[in-house]
Amino acid sequence: MAATIETPENNLNKDLALRYLIKPATITTGKQKALMLLHGVGSNEQDLFSLAKYLPTNYTVISPRGPFILGEGRFAWYQVDFSSGKPEINVAQEAQSREIIREFIGQVKEKHKLDEVYLGGFSQGAIMSYTIGLTQPELVAGVLAFSGRILQEIRPLVAEKALLKDLRVFIAHGTQDGTLPVHYAREAKTYLEDLGIKPSYHEFNAGHQITGEVLTAVSDWLKI
Repeated sequence: MAATIETPENNLNKDLALRYLIKPATITTGKQKALMLLHGVGSNEQDLFSLAKYLPTNYTVISPRGPFILGEGRFAWYQVDFSSGKPEINVAQEAQSREIIREFIGQVKEKHKLDEVYLGGFSQGAIMSYTIGLTQPELVAGVLAFSGRILQEIRPLVAEKALLKDLRVFIAHGTQDGTLPVHYAREAKTYLEDLGIKPSYHEFNAGHQITGEVLTAVSDWLKI
């Protein structure tokens, strides 16, 4: 694994398997819930953390940094090549990140006394969220996939239907997405339904991005 580099972020926590930012919940009655947000390829932990102010205040928001360096302030969960016209992933790096995220979720639950963790992300972060939720559903209460896809490579590892019955899934995807076209979201919806999961599914007239409309929809979903 590549060694991480320092950024000027003074609030970056370095005590667990991944470096991360955290915004504690301001309402702490009932179950202690957290939303863990995984950034896309070439971004960093500060990207999705900026959305915390738009999310329900009874959730602690946690934003970790991907373990692989692409450049100054640019990180990934695995390297991906689009030169063939379709995304080709570094399988070994994806498996390594999957294990690190699994470890990190356990550490976060213990350190911050959390009852439930929802795992979500944008693009590559959404892909990793799908992977963790579908292969290790006992770790998370739900998955939020913004502009992502379900990897073919992990489908043989997906848990049995009986173990997936309580997994909540939220999908949002732009119909004008030129990076990961909307057919990936539609395929994911069908695949999940075949597993007995009924996702909250949303298509938006947007590109490869998270819009205000998406944030409103996901906030409402998290409040249920």
